[in-house]
Amino acid sequence: MIDLVISLIVAYFIGCIPTSFILAKILKGKDIRRHGSGNIGATNVFRVVGKLPALFALLVDVFKGSFAVLFIPEIFFNNAIGVTTGLELYRILLGFFVISGHVWNIFFRMRGGKGVATTAGVLLVLAPGPLAASFIVWITVFLLFRIVSVASIVSGIFLPVFALVFHDSIYLILFCVFLCIIGTYKHKANIKRLLRGEEKKLF
Repeated sequence: MIDLVISLIVAYFIGCIPTSFILAKILKGKDIRRHGSGNIGATNVFRVVGKLPALFALLVDVFKGSFAVLFIPEIFFNNAIGVTTGLELYRILLGFFVISGHVWNIFFRMRGGKGVATTAGVLLVLAPGPLAASFIVWITVFLLFRIVSVASIVSGIFLPVFALVFHDSIYLILFCVFLCIIGTYKHKANIKRLLRGEEKKLF
């Protein structure tokens, strides 16, 4: 159990690495929380810092999620953890904690990004089929509306549906339902702006 707890804490703190905040500070000397949308994420880096830094932030945040669920088990997974959870459930728990670290960042008073990129990194390992289908939905919606939040919300809603379609385990389906709920909740400010007609298009 000690290995399990330590590994989940490690996953959480990997999620807490504030990629976008660090890039904005280094490249522009700005606190990204006080500019653009105020969100600590790649979309706001695009607005405040530029395209290439935004792409880098996106890739690092994706990598955080994939690293946690792919490589932490290589170090910590053992017979004791296997008996307690099984490998798939263990990876789902790691995914939950790395995403939580990004969304509820202990270094920023439990406030962080929306977790879309880190979630994608987790699902790239755990559920590549549903992720690919959701990404197609994301691209389609974004091309239609050019609003990142709308694309993220809609693709997130479809995620559990695609998990069912791909016949994933009940653990993964429930995890996708959780991701859908959290993703929608984290976009609550965007939803309010959408209802007021104030949400900005990326281009």
